[in-house]
Amino acid sequence: MIGAGIFTTSGLLMGDIGNPRLLLLLWVVGGVLALCGALSYGELGAAMPQAGGEYNFLSKLFHPLYGFLSGWASFIAGFSAPIAASAIGFSEYFFRAFPQLGSTMDLSMDTNKKLVSIFVILLFSAVHLRGIKFGAKVQNYLTIFKVALVVGLLIVGFLWGKGDLSHFTDQIKITSDFGSWKTAGLSLMWIMFAYSGWNASVYVGSEIKNPRKNLAKSLIFGTLIVTLLYVLLNILFIYAISPVDMKGVIAIGGLAVNNLFGSSTDTVISLLISFALFSSLSAFIIIGPRVYYAMAKDGYFFKFLARVHPVFKVPSKAILTQALVSIILVLSGTFDQILTYMGFALGIFPILAVIGLFKLRKSGHSVLKLPGYPWVQVFYIVISLSILILAFFERPKESSIALISMLAGIPIFFAFKYLQHNTNSKASENQSEN
Repeated sequence: MIGAGIFTTSGLLMGDIGNPRLLLLLWVVGGVLALCGALSYGELGAAMPQAGGEYNFLSKLFHPLYGFLSGWASFIAGFSAPIAASAIGFSEYFFRAFPQLGSTMDLSMDTNKKLVSIFVILLFSAVHLRGIKFGAKVQNYLTIFKVALVVGLLIVGFLWGKGDLSHFTDQIKITSDFGSWKTAGLSLMWIMFAYSGWNASVYVGSEIKNPRKNLAKSLIFGTLIVTLLYVLLNILFIYAISPVDMKGVIAIGGLAVNNLFGSSTDTVISLLISFALFSSLSAFIIIGPRVYYAMAKDGYFFKFLARVHPVFKVPSKAILTQALVSIILVLSGTFDQILTYMGFALGIFPILAVIGLFKLRKSGHSVLKLPGYPWVQVFYIVISLSILILAFFERPKESSIALISMLAGIPIFFAFKYLQHNTNSKASENQSEN
């Protein structure tokens, strides 16, 4: 979960909302929303512990079309876009640490950032082509490093950093008109990108030991820990940076450290944060191909994505295809455009999955009844729908592109269904002849 979002979005958010206390409130709301989702997914995952996440849930609870569309959204936005965003976040921090490298080879800074982002995507895709055991070791080391960095930054920043508490009391008037609500909705959608990963365990449910017990625990406790760290990090950012200076800054962690300890520390911490972002990028590269593999195995996606490498036993074609889509997104959009496109596409299908919990309970197939039902689910559905509606009015262009991209999956689903039907018919005819 801890990745590009927390280290890149707060400056962009402050540029839109302009109030530090409201910023903190939105991060808390985002954490509560993620926890409500985790409680719901924990129960769904215990009942259906197969790989695939929403694809698995929606296909079984509603109809394969809904499952396919969730997987299609994952393919075009849900995993490829976070990988692109994490890679861009890495390049922002890397060139903040080494700005002299930004204009090498007679190329512009933006071009070099995109080239570095593409290189990082290819590098970690290659790492995870080596197999789940090797990839998991890399992922675990990166996660330990990342958490240690965050905790260390919080302790050192609050104890010895030179911040200013007056940053929290800056009086910026907040209006309650529709424009402000639209801004808050878009801000929450970006914040939910930072929390994305709260549902990651359900995508590899079939590879988790004792999923009925461990899957829900990983979702709930992981979300609680990350929420605490995120709120504390934002408190540190505001303590270190005035709201005016914070506006629009992507590499917000580097600026915070620069203000707390000086420019020499900025270089070191920016470099460390850039490498910490590898962890979230790596996690998405692990998870995404398992969804495409599950879809292809069921006959609802390109068959070659179901191919498993004979030596390393990973869906290698799916990993490479995901890398290609991520690279296209790096080349085609700015960071905030990718955030908006991805956030809108990601927001729809978890709502349907949470609605599916009502159906699961009614059918009597729930094997792990977690607390809070049904109010936790009602809260998640209402707030998530509100975020999507407000964000659409605030950024209609990016939201419309995301919506059209997902609707494009409907004819594709029926095309795969038709091909599967023909394949099954031919197989039946051959068996009859034999």
